[in-house]
Amino acid sequence: MSIIKSNSNFQGLPSWMDDFWNTDRLFSDRFFSKELMPAVNVKERDDTFEIELTAPGLKKEDFNINIDNRMLTISSETKKEEEEKNEKFTRKEFNYSAFSRSFSLPENVTEDDLSAKYENGLLKITLAKKQLEAPKKKEITIS
Repeated sequence: MSIIKSNSNFQGLPSWMDDFWNTDRLFSDRFFSKELMPAVNVKERDDTFEIELTAPGLKKEDFNINIDNRMLTISSETKKEEEEKNEKFTRKEFNYSAFSRSFSLPENVTEDDLSAKYENGLLKITLAKKQLEAPKKKEITIS
């Protein structure tokens, strides 16, 4: 067995070099992801549920909100293409972003009473609650 002396100033270099040359890990990073999930807050009030979704840079026309089978889905898909031509060069850039978030609605939410507002990068959806009827008590006679 040999004891090898190492210079402590260069201990981080091999791992840094591995990270730099490991392109599989580099391109699978969230930075290059086409789908980014916006942050969501869900607040329960006495008579409503409020869902707040942060999505700066979008317009209200970019959102799709629907309810199907007690599932609320909020989604957005934006595509942007820019082209600039000059006599010496051509620059063409594409940008695509999309997300979809789904929430299972509880039984005490009225699907028909929903409002949405988008302002300053925050989408706020308000869902009204309904009063659930208490289960009816039924007595069964034995014959």
